[in-house]
Amino acid sequence: MSDATPAPDDMDALDLGRRSGAIMRTGLMMLEAGTASYRVKQAMQAVGHALGVEEIREQVTLTEITVTSRVGHMFRTEVSELRKAGVNADRIAALDGFRRSLPESATPGDIHRALDAIERTPARYSAWFNAAAAGAACAGFAALNHAHVIEIATVFVAAGAGQYLRRGLAHRGFNALGTTMIAALVATALYLGVLGLIGLVGPGLEVHASGYISSVLFLLPGFALITGTLDMAKLDFSAGLSRVAFGLMIVMGAGVAVWSLSLMSSLDTSQRDATIPLWAQALIWAVGSFVGVAGFALMFNSPWRMALTAAWIGMVAYVARNLLQHQFDLPIQMATAIACVMIGILAAVMARGGRWPVITLQVPAALVQIPGVPAHEAIVSLNEADYIEATSGLLQVFLAGIAILVGLVVGKLITDREWSFER
Repeated sequence: MSDATPAPDDMDALDLGRRSGAIMRTGLMMLEAGTASYRVKQAMQAVGHALGVEEIREQVTLTEITVTSRVGHMFRTEVSELRKAGVNADRIAALDGFRRSLPESATPGDIHRALDAIERTPARYSAWFNAAAAGAACAGFAALNHAHVIEIATVFVAAGAGQYLRRGLAHRGFNALGTTMIAALVATALYLGVLGLIGLVGPGLEVHASGYISSVLFLLPGFALITGTLDMAKLDFSAGLSRVAFGLMIVMGAGVAVWSLSLMSSLDTSQRDATIPLWAQALIWAVGSFVGVAGFALMFNSPWRMALTAAWIGMVAYVARNLLQHQFDLPIQMATAIACVMIGILAAVMARGGRWPVITLQVPAALVQIPGVPAHEAIVSLNEADYIEATSGLLQVFLAGIAILVGLVVGKLITDREWSFER
């Protein structure tokens, strides 16, 4: 990069405008990739420093950035809006590497050339591979929820088809809530249809909630909910609340679709207890969680090494959580919180030195901790007007969700001094 940055005394309004534009573009690319707002701000500050801007003040939400750049008595304020929200772990890593490698001095042209190179990088995987990764992730969840082999295979097909459709609609700019509802309807309808066809040529199969709900878990807005919580823990409520609201909207859209289609088929929500030795059950936990986390990471366009690292972290934490429950009788909320602290620490260790952004390891590893089947059991209870069971199930899911978020925040406080202390 060039060292031709004008001194503040030589900078005019046009120069400041060019620098402000480069700062804004950096923030928009970070925001579009799906990272937390504090990382967006960190990158904008780093670019501003390299460009010779004396002071930067920014406000970031899920879809908007407002930035004021000041040099001497001059200042420029820009507002920009982003109309789509997605996740691209590979781009998050590339932009984080760009932020870390910035020189002391640069020009707007240097910044734009580096960002152009990142922006031109295509997705690592095809739409078919992305769909297969989503199918594998949901199949791993189904195995963890005691689904039978035929149900696991059906989940793979249904979730893969749902993700393929969802990706296609998203790339065409279709409404996010509508995309979620359509993808959930397609995945669940395909799941019910395939099981129905199998029943026509073979023994009849009960539609159990473990497979049914697993077929739509590719819709979990993990990045939005987790980054939103981390932002709120930093007292950035404008960013955090908007992200959490978006995540809850997506959950609601998927839930409505799943609930409406479940009215067409009687679901078995009975608890499937494991009847195999603990060592065999632990092996299923390990394989199912590893495949589930790896599938989610690849669906987020993570490089293979990043995805396998996240899968290893998620596997260790998930097995530890279940052992804490089964061997020490810890409540699921306490066991989940401890497991998520482990995820935060292990992710920080594996990402040390800027190898990968911590968030790209944390989110896929934590998704496997979400209790999806109890959530659907609560919905079924509402259908049957069993409000006591429904309330109990919803509270269990809510507390487990809080435990996940608290555990990740504690892990962040332990491992990231820069995040933990205000400067």
